[in-house]
Formats: sequence, C-alpha cells, structure tokens
Amino acid sequence: MDPKFEPVMSGSATRSRGQVFDGTVTPQTTQNAVLRNTYWLLALTMLPTIAGAFVGAQLNLFALYTAHPIMMPLMMFGAMIGMLFVVTRLRNSAWGVAALFAFTFVAGLTLTPTLTFAAGFRNGWQLVGLAAAMTAAIFFTMATIATVSKRDFSSMGKFLMVGTVVLIVAMIANMFFQMPALSVALSAICVMLFSAWLLHDLSRIIHGGETNYVMATMNLYLDLLNIFMSLLNLLLAFTGSRD
Repeated sequence: MDPKFEPVMSGSATRSRGQVFDGTVTPQTTQNAVLRNTYWLLALTMLPTIAGAFVGAQLNLFALYTAHPIMMPLMMFGAMIGMLFVVTRLRNSAWGVAALFAFTFVAGLTLTPTLTFAAGFRNGWQLVGLAAAMTAAIFFTMATIATVSKRDFSSMGKFLMVGTVVLIVAMIANMFFQMPALSVALSAICVMLFSAWLLHDLSRIIHGGETNYVMATMNLYLDLLNIFMSLLNLLLAFTGSRD
C-alpha cells in the first residue's frame, strides 16, 4: 500500500514517499521518519492497553469469560475486528490516532481474563513479566534483522495470511473441543507465525511499503499482542505453580 500520507501527529503538513516537511529528500529519510513515528506511537499505545486491562479487572471480565467461555471470546474478537475496520477507515485523518488508542483499550480488555488467570499462580506475575521481556527480545531481534538485512521480507505476506486464517479457524474450533494439548500447540504456532508477521511488517516500513504510521503501529501492536499472549499461555502451561 502506498497512499498519500498525512501524518496525524505533525500538524497540517503532508508528505508522500520521498518528501519531508522542509523539502524534497531521499525516500530513506521518509521511511526513517515513519519508523520513528511508529515506534513513538507504539510506545504510547501501552497506556490505553494498561487502562483497558485495569477496567476489565474492575468489571470482572474473568467471571464473564468463565460463565460464557465461547460467547465472550467471540464477542471480544468481533469487537476488535470492528475496531480494526474503524482504524483503517480513519488512518489518514486526525481521528486515526484516537481510533488506534480506542482499539488498544479494547485489546487491554481482552487481556484481563488471561492476566487474572495468571494471578492465580504463585509465580503468575513473574511469568507475565517474563513473557513481556521475551516479547521485547523477539521485537528487537526482528527489528535488527529487518534493519541489517537488505532483503525485503514483505513477500511473505500471502503465505502468512493463509497461516493466520488457518490458525484462527483452529482456535475457534478449540473453543468447542477444549483440548489442552491443542491449545499449547496453537500457542507455539502463534508465537512463530506472529514473529514472522513482525519481521514482515517491520520490513514493509523500512523498505517503504507502509507510509502511514497509524496502520504501521496497529500492525506491529497486533503482532506483539499475539506474541505476548501466546508466550504467557505457554509459560503458564509449562512453568506455572499453583498456590
């Protein structure tokens, strides 16, 4: 995607590939600016995510998930799909960032059941911290590969999309079958798949395939959210200690 891009955090100035606010420069300058803005916005999305998780805890979403183990996950999945559509529609307007923050707030709500479940383990919060650290390590590793390597990894997109669709179908099916072994296997696959997505999305930004940093941030956020959740599920399954 290579649309005309209006940076929603830079006043009324506009840019397209190869242009910046003070004149015409190389495309690399624009790509670096998009990457820098994306990283800043990605860091800011942690605030509404934490707020969403806190509100979810106050609303006791864990009890709702326990009482409705199929309906609630599907409802939250539908809500996130709807928010993704809103962010996509508003990506070139000043409301794009607000929509992105609203999306990450909803994502924080979806974290509540897993975090509450983790809190029931003696070492639950340590595992949450470990999952976050491992997610950060994967991010920096993929960012380094995408930056240092001259290869454009965006060609993986079609293959990764097929894998994602298959994974979603398998996860929805497992909501009905409730097979712990399959859940662990799907979490492991999810870590690998979204690590590859992370490399793909970073590569697109670096090589100029994505010039809208609202969309760039949303893509990276989804990658990291799925990696974190899957790592936490694996850690709880293999090293969680009950009181």
